[in-house]
Amino acid sequence: MNQLHDRYLAIIPNLKDKIPKLEPRRKRPPPANPLPLPETPALPPPPDTSSHSFQVPTRRILSTRDHGLFLSSPTYSLVLAFVFGLSDAVVDTPISAVKDNDCSPAVKSILNILDEAEALVQATPPDDAEGSRFGNKVFRTFLDKAKAVSPSWHQKLGLTSKDAIAEVETYLNHSFGNRTRIDYGSGHELNFIIWLLCLYQLQILGKADFKALVAKVFIRYLELMQTIQSTYYLEPAGSHGVWGLDDYQFLPFLFGASQLLHHPFITPLAIHQELTLEEFGHDFMYLGQVSFVNSTKTVKGLRWHSPMLDDISSAKSWGKVEGGMRRMFVAEVLRKLPVMQHFLFGSLVPAVEGMSTESEVGVANEEEEAEGGAVVVEHDGVKHVHTANSWGDCCGIKVPSAIAAAQAARKNTGETLRRIPFD
Repeated sequence: MNQLHDRYLAIIPNLKDKIPKLEPRRKRPPPANPLPLPETPALPPPPDTSSHSFQVPTRRILSTRDHGLFLSSPTYSLVLAFVFGLSDAVVDTPISAVKDNDCSPAVKSILNILDEAEALVQATPPDDAEGSRFGNKVFRTFLDKAKAVSPSWHQKLGLTSKDAIAEVETYLNHSFGNRTRIDYGSGHELNFIIWLLCLYQLQILGKADFKALVAKVFIRYLELMQTIQSTYYLEPAGSHGVWGLDDYQFLPFLFGASQLLHHPFITPLAIHQELTLEEFGHDFMYLGQVSFVNSTKTVKGLRWHSPMLDDISSAKSWGKVEGGMRRMFVAEVLRKLPVMQHFLFGSLVPAVEGMSTESEVGVANEEEEAEGGAVVVEHDGVKHVHTANSWGDCCGIKVPSAIAAAQAARKNTGETLRRIPFD
């Protein structure tokens, strides 16, 4: 009997060795971001300007080759070092933490300049007779007034050389928006930062001012631009619309993510909480800009009018958001030819040898271009006519101001925001 049992055991296969071992399912790691996290380059010391030759800034990125030369140049690293240096300066720093006493005389002078610019806006009301949701042409009158007083503003900053003023003021004059198209975008915002960089290059500003430059100066610039956008209905530069972060600004989200980097209780999802925006929006730039975006739309809900901001709010930490904003600044601003072909190079933010000049290519200065003018540029290796209606898109269509649409809705119906029917 035992022999028969042993025979059967020898015939029956041992299923234990054939059945795969059951193991708990492992959670798949999230896909790795193929773009490396941009680090903050070392900021070089300011140049010796004792025998410096200044020059009025002009466009030098007029082809893909020019753009490639810029991306491998010391100027690219200089811009990256300055912008990321400003962002690093306000890590975990609410706006209220920077007091007036922390501002140097130069920072206070810049704040006075921005106050005077806003006074010019108040003294130059728009022409309501136009009744258009596109840019109000009185904006050009404001720009003319600002350009007229710009030399005296720079003299208050300690600049005495007419050549130095002519170079530096160009960036400030181009930071309010485009005169021909009556639009505004992240390229104009970048001009303001380059203006500050020029003041750093001239040693009017120093690294000790960086925290105040973000928490005081850039905040004041944002307030000024919100006033200008609301007054003259500046069109958003480019036609990406709701698929971008914001119709107008980018840097508030980079600087704002740094401010919230290690916050103990405000999470990225908090941008959907109206009470959080109301209570902390004045102290944290990211939240404040979301509030402003909400106030300029005619529908309620970030997922409808700003889906990218809505998507970013699902990030697990502000560290993820801040890293994403760094990547976006490099990829969507500095590495985008349609944006950078409007970048201006002078002696303080120099072009490199081999980059085209406006005269060589045969294009006019942006300020000299007639309304509706066009320039021939090379995009993705193909030369084509770039119509003068877009700062950040190639070639974008004219987009009416969302601010104008929201104000018109309030005027006609008295409502603030309408909900999508299936929201």
